[in-house]
Amino acid sequence: MKKFRLSIPRLINILFYGTLSLVTILIFYFVVRVFFFDQFPVNTCSMSPTINAGDKIIVNKLIFGARIYKSFDFDPNIPLKSLRIKGFRSINHNDIIVFNFPYDKNWIKIQFKINYVYTKRCIGLPGDSISVVNGFYRNNNFDDTLGYYPNQLILSNTSVKDPPTGLYKTYPLNSNNFKWNIKDFGPLYIPKSGEQIKLNSNNYELYKIPIEYETGQRFKIVNDSLILGTKFIDHYTFKNNYYFVAGDNVMNSADSRYFGFVPEEFIVGIVGYIKKLKNRKK
Repeated sequence: MKKFRLSIPRLINILFYGTLSLVTILIFYFVVRVFFFDQFPVNTCSMSPTINAGDKIIVNKLIFGARIYKSFDFDPNIPLKSLRIKGFRSINHNDIIVFNFPYDKNWIKIQFKINYVYTKRCIGLPGDSISVVNGFYRNNNFDDTLGYYPNQLILSNTSVKDPPTGLYKTYPLNSNNFKWNIKDFGPLYIPKSGEQIKLNSNNYELYKIPIEYETGQRFKIVNDSLILGTKFIDHYTFKNNYYFVAGDNVMNSADSRYFGFVPEEFIVGIVGYIKKLKNRKK
């Protein structure tokens, strides 16, 4: 029997082409995840019954456009630096989107965390005014149903005096001027890039967090006067677009009703497909 002998040149060729194939596969995988599609597991019931814990979602990045980081130095104390490749369309009302949760642990400052990802339904676009009237979502620029209507009906028939979860106090948290709850909320204007709003001692609480994020300066009120950094202001022009998101499971979802606005640069993409968990217990 003839013995098999592996020559040095042949071994080098095998290692070279094997390594090249592996690198090609890894590059292809990276390119697909960054520019085209990405997959995320869902671990909560906040979007139930549309998406349940254990399901997986496929994010289509071609629709809204892939987000490209300008820097991989994700300093939580400075705004996220990224650019957006042009997609097929903008985000629409009722789109289910994936985004990086944009707040610190106390929900008082916008911060970027690359591995902290949420899935919610977009019910408010930049320039919209959103309200909740007796448990039902209302939008001044959208007349159709927003979100999952049957769960909003349950909320409408639930008394806020006897909350089953205790999660009725909403944005802006710890406010002296606004006593909103998940049945009676708003109207709240959603900031749009280039749009100027008038500010006063009442509504500054609504926009304090995004203004501080965009300027890197402290925004405060002193004797009914508004001070940004060291300057007195009575109006502000927003630099970024923001969105208002909510879970279909309105009774049990941490969303914009509690933490406020989602900056556009924090959005990963639009959900294109929901892969349901097999053998789900009924």
